Amino acid sequence: MNVYLAVILVILLGEYILSLIVENLNVKAASPVLPEEFSAAYDTEKYKKSQNYLKENTHFKLAKETFFTAIILVFILVGGFDSVDRIARVFGLGPILTGLIFAGIILLAAQVLDIPFSIYHTFVLEEKYGFNRTRARTFVLDIIKGLSLTAIIGAPIFAAILWFFARASFAWLWCWIAVSIFQLFLLFIAPTVILPLFNKFTPLEDGELKQAIQQYAASQSFKIKGIFKMDASRRSSKSNAFFMGFGKYRRIALFDTLIEKHSVEEVVSILAHEIGHYKNHHFLKNVTRSILTTGVMFFILSLFINNPGLFAAFKMEQVSIYASLFFFGFLYAPISMLFSILGSFLSRRYEYQADAYAVSTYRRPEAFVAALKKLTVANLSNLTPHPLKVFLDYSHPPVLKRIGAIREKTVRS
Repeated sequence: MNVYLAVILVILLGEYILSLIVENLNVKAASPVLPEEFSAAYDTEKYKKSQNYLKENTHFKLAKETFFTAIILVFILVGGFDSVDRIARVFGLGPILTGLIFAGIILLAAQVLDIPFSIYHTFVLEEKYGFNRTRARTFVLDIIKGLSLTAIIGAPIFAAILWFFARASFAWLWCWIAVSIFQLFLLFIAPTVILPLFNKFTPLEDGELKQAIQQYAASQSFKIKGIFKMDASRRSSKSNAFFMGFGKYRRIALFDTLIEKHSVEEVVSILAHEIGHYKNHHFLKNVTRSILTTGVMFFILSLFINNPGLFAAFKMEQVSIYASLFFFGFLYAPISMLFSILGSFLSRRYEYQADAYAVSTYRRPEAFVAALKKLTVANLSNLTPHPLKVFLDYSHPPVLKRIGAIREKTVRS
């Protein structure tokens, strides 16, 4: 057997088996006994509902992973990539345009295969537990907009990568620089160009909440361009808040569902946490780490461009830079997982730091704890995830640990 094929099969099956183990451990770790901390927030039926939600979501996730793992394995073994490559080459449009056709066919096929799963998750699973508010028209438009953005944004950067590897010395370095600049550019335009394509942002009306947010932001010398309400309720009843933009152009976005379900002090506590991320430079650290990770990826990629053994593993008749990018993704998966685990570990640390900032500056720890509890209950979040699941996947610490750290911080203060 081709050594590259053997490695890729081990990686694919290894990831799948690991996911099976972790997800099953996570479901088994769900405690049937309601933790005392949430005794006043959950009733028995609601808590049971949250555990059923966890189980059904896990079963759905595993079913989806089983399907796609099987599809990918079969596609590789029967030479599916070579068939797509032959279709792309029929037009005789040159390596870059041929590469775009090749990528477009594969990505479009993946999107089409995912649609039934998205429909079930949105209109059956989320509907069953009272989260779904998405209409069929919105669902279809989201898919169309997503595909359009992929074409408009993804195609040029993919074409640029192909050009650099075909023409430039130290291509991996030029790709790293170009993609990093493009990533930063997207971060700047996303608040005003991309996000409004999917949601409506309206200025928060004058009142107690707006005044409280402005006063707290001013007390922290945190400049904001505006405070906006986002119509998240068009799709889901789940709640959140986030910042958009940089520097003096920062904007606060509040889900309308968050405003509906939380008191003024609770909402400001959540925003104090988000400001804590900025004050602790977490955003800059995350962007820096992302850029460095991209550089490592492109350097390793450069070692596998047009590798005959790798192409033989996928039963390809002709080598190409564009197919190299896709095939490399299979080999890079374990490294990507390691970077993801590191990122999640750092993210959990950052969450504790942002919580501490919110408690020490806004000084309403009980309001913050109440907000965390409401968010947890409203989203039917798992109170007792398995440690391995947290280690591998959680960007936020489990809510009980966050609350414990907040209470400890309050006592020390």
